[in-house]
Parts: sequence; C-alpha cells; structure tokens
Amino acid sequence: MWMESSVRSGASKFKQLRHFTAVTALALGLAACAGTPLRSAPKAAATPQPLARLTVVTPDADHDVLAQLLAGEMALTRTDLKAASGHYDKAMALSNDPQVAERAAGLAIAVHDGAAAQRALDRWQALGAKPAAMAQVRAQLALDRGDTAEARRQLELLIGSGDKDAWRQFGRVLVGARDQAQAARLLEALATPARLPGDAHAWLAMSELGDQFGRHAYAVQIADAAMQRFRSAETYAWAAQMKFKDGDHDGARALLQKALAKDPQNAQLRLAYAGMLSQAGDYAGASKLLAHGPQNADIYAMRAGLAAHDRNDKALASLYQELQKAPPEVRESSAYLLGQLAEMQHREAEALAWYDQVGDTDEHAFDADLRSAMILHTQGKRADAHELLGQLQLAYLDQPAQLRQAWQADAELYLREQNYAKAEAAFSRALQVVPDDPGLLYGRGLAYAEAGQIDQAVQDFQHLLKIKPGDVDASNALGYTLADANRDLAEAERLIRAARSAKPDDPAIADSWGWLQYRMGNLDQAAQTLRRAWLARKDADVGVHLGEVLWKQGHQQDAQQVFDEVRKLDPHNVALQETLKRLHP
Repeated sequence: MWMESSVRSGASKFKQLRHFTAVTALALGLAACAGTPLRSAPKAAATPQPLARLTVVTPDADHDVLAQLLAGEMALTRTDLKAASGHYDKAMALSNDPQVAERAAGLAIAVHDGAAAQRALDRWQALGAKPAAMAQVRAQLALDRGDTAEARRQLELLIGSGDKDAWRQFGRVLVGARDQAQAARLLEALATPARLPGDAHAWLAMSELGDQFGRHAYAVQIADAAMQRFRSAETYAWAAQMKFKDGDHDGARALLQKALAKDPQNAQLRLAYAGMLSQAGDYAGASKLLAHGPQNADIYAMRAGLAAHDRNDKALASLYQELQKAPPEVRESSAYLLGQLAEMQHREAEALAWYDQVGDTDEHAFDADLRSAMILHTQGKRADAHELLGQLQLAYLDQPAQLRQAWQADAELYLREQNYAKAEAAFSRALQVVPDDPGLLYGRGLAYAEAGQIDQAVQDFQHLLKIKPGDVDASNALGYTLADANRDLAEAERLIRAARSAKPDDPAIADSWGWLQYRMGNLDQAAQTLRRAWLARKDADVGVHLGEVLWKQGHQQDAQQVFDEVRKLDPHNVALQETLKRLHP
C-alpha cells in the first residue's frame, strides 16, 4: 500500500553512550612517582593499588536511558503498548536523540495518554524536530483528542510544508484516526483535486482511502479526476474498479482495455481484466487473455482455475507441461499447483514429488501434506499415510482448523479401510476440538452405522438434525440407517421422502428409497427405483442392493449379472460378500 503504518512494533534500537567519572588524580600521581629516585622502602602494610580506590558512578534503572529503551522494546515484543510508552517517556527525558522523543510521542498517542504525548512533543521540538513530522504527530494527537479544528490546522501545515512525503504522512494520520467519520470529513475537505500533488499515486491513495471510509462518491470523483489528469495504466485500472463496483461492467472492461494498452505486459492488469471477464461468464476470453504475455505464479493459478471450471482436461495437461518449463522461481512458488495438476492427470508419483517441494512457509504447506497422505493411501501405503497425518496432528496442535482437517482425513481413510473403530476414535477426537461440527458428526454416524452400532449412529444423526434441521444428507443417512436395520420404517420413510423431495435425481437417495421399499416388502417398486439408480451411477453398494432385490424376485440370472459387475468395480466389497453368503447359505 502507498501509505505505511504509523506505529511499528519492531523499531531500530537507539545507541546511547554512558558517561563515567574521570579520575585525573590517578594520572597525576603516577606521573609524580615516575620522577622520584628509587630507594629502599620500609617494611609496612601494602598500599592499596590506585585502581582499587576507583569509584564508577553507575546510574540506577530509572536514570539509565539504555535500560529504558531496552525495556520499552521488550514491552513492544509483548505488544504491551502501555508499558512501552512508560519506558519511552522516561527514556526521552534522559536522551538527546530526537528519534527517542518522536517514538515516545507516537506510543503515548497510541495508548491515548495526552499528557505524555504533549511532554514528548515538547521535548522533540526542543531537540530539532522537522516541521512536517511535527505537524503530522500534532495532527494525530488532535484527532485522538477529538479536536477537529486543531487537526485540520496541523494537516494544512503538513501538506503545505513542501515535504516530499507530506501526502503519505497525511494519509497515515487519517488511517490511524479513532473517529473514521471525522477522518473522512477532513479527507474530503483537504485532499481536493486543487490541492493534490502531481503524483498519481497520491491521488489513487486518497481515492482508495475515501472508498475505505465509505465516501464512495468522493472516491469516484478523485479516481475520475486522476484518470483525466494522468491517463496512466494505474489510474485507468483504479477507475475501472470503481465502475465495476457500481455495476457498470462494460465501462470497467473498457477502462481496463485502455490500461492494458498503456502497459500490455503488466501481469496485475491482465489478472484484473481476466477476473472481470470470468465474472461476466466469459471464461474463454479470460483464458485467452492470460495465455498471452508474461507469466507468473498468479497467472498460472488463475489459468488452472479457469481450465478446471470448464473441465478442460486438455488445457490442464498443456498447462502442466508449460508450467514445468517456467523459470525456477515460478516453479518453486507453484509447487502446490503443479502437484494438483499432476493429480488431475493421475500422475500420483509426480504429484507426491511436487508436494514435497512445497516449503514450510508456503500458505499451501498443510494442504500439500494432506494431499500427500491421500495419495500414499491410494498407492496402498496405508501406514505411511496414517503416519503423515499423525505428524500433522502434532504439528498443528495449536491450529484447530488444520487439526480438525487432519483428524477428519485420518478418520475417512480408516472408513475406507473399513476399520470402523479407529475411524470412530479419530472422529471423536476431532469433535473434542470442534464440538457439534456437522461434518464430523455425519462421519462418525457413518462409522457407527457401518460397525453395526445402530443406536450410536442414530444418536449422532439425530443430533446433527437438531443442529441443522432438515439437512438433506443427514435425513437420508438417518433414514437409510433405520431402513437397513429394519426398525422404525415409518420414520425412515418420512426422512427419505423429504430427502427425495429436495434432491429427486440423487442416486444415493434413490438407493435409500429403493432399499426402504425392499424392507417394506414392495419388491417391484424397490427393483424399479434401484435399477434407475444403478444405471445413473454404477455404485457398488447400489448394485449389491439391486442384485439382492432381483434375487428375491426370482430373477437369479439377472441378479448374478449385477453381482458380477459389482465384483469388477470393487473386488473386495464386504457388502457383496455378506449378501452372497445370505443368498447362498
């Protein structure tokens, strides 16, 4: 941002000199001894050495400027502004460094200590503060006190000082104001087109500040005036943002075209324009715009997002090859994206290698490790997958969102392995971190149901429906669990019927409805519903249900054909094995 923060938490240390008492008598005494003839000395007690009598005056902590400065900085590291202000208040009274007084003034204003701020300002002025800097801090103090007239007078002194950073300092004063409405009025009164300097960045900063303060009309006025005066890529781009915010998408695109004409290689402008095109539904136009010209990590990421949105596998594959040939710094910052692209093309080993290159400080570091665990599990390396997730659970103990994800992933992998006890334990641990989380309750309910612990499953699904009344997935899960257990079929019918009304074409809900009809003895309706669900999506569990219904109808040959298809889909399907045992006792 053009304006920097007015108070920094980690300032440089100020070097101070300690003054010690000089003992000139010592030097004189040594000189006199040098001119005296040597003679035998009478035996007597040894005379103490001169240095043994030297006294060094050491100031106490309250009068030691370096001690106060260090204490102030330590307080800042703890974000204890009040303590830091107190230490700097003492330090500036002892120091002749104007920077110490300036720092003391800023901290006093930050903690709203007007008296301390005034003392620091007086000291700073006595030590030779620059007029512009003094006006800035006096304006901050006036705003903190709510004195609009004095704040305006000081701000006018600031922008009239001719200082090259005057408008930057002006913006910093207003950004830090306690009363944003008061700051907004001063902005509109003082930062006018007639007063603003010949620097486009200052105009854009004031327009952005006005928009931040909710003075949209002022922001648009300054943006338009800046565009007319400077006609630069930046001013066109900012004016385009204003138009887009007002709903004038065509006008915004026209201005962005002008901006790109001024600076066709500007990556940020291309991203902004592509973003507007995609929001308007022109994904092809956005992709074409980004494909030409210099590339960076952000552009590659947006191109991948657009291709994924269009489900354009060819474009994703091409992008993967292109990104691998990008400059090293782009590849390094795009390691997570490269891993995703490799996964999309079922290149699991390559995906693992890319995820391994994601740095610990990368914002995608956790996601890269999570995806790596999923891939390891898919490769049959179950122990490695769970070990990696265990490491994540330890590494993110203090970050509940990531900890929850790691536990949920671990639990879902155990579900996939049909290790329902460990799945339930992982879901339960996660629920201790985020109680009543709907996704976790749903997952644990499934684990209980698959393990045959119907009462616990029903309890979780019912609790979930209290948290999210009418939730379609929870209604379907509870209805199916009741139907599968052949209990409370009337309640199961009510729940699954409600889910069907919400998602009439969902194969999973159709499977639940078909299985319920089977439990109720309606074999023809069950077969019809399950066949439609099976044709819509060849899901192994749906196939097992359909095969059993066909078998009970006496269509053993048709049932066996469905069972064979299920075996091809999932050779180790437990439900199929159990069903065949029942049908072939």
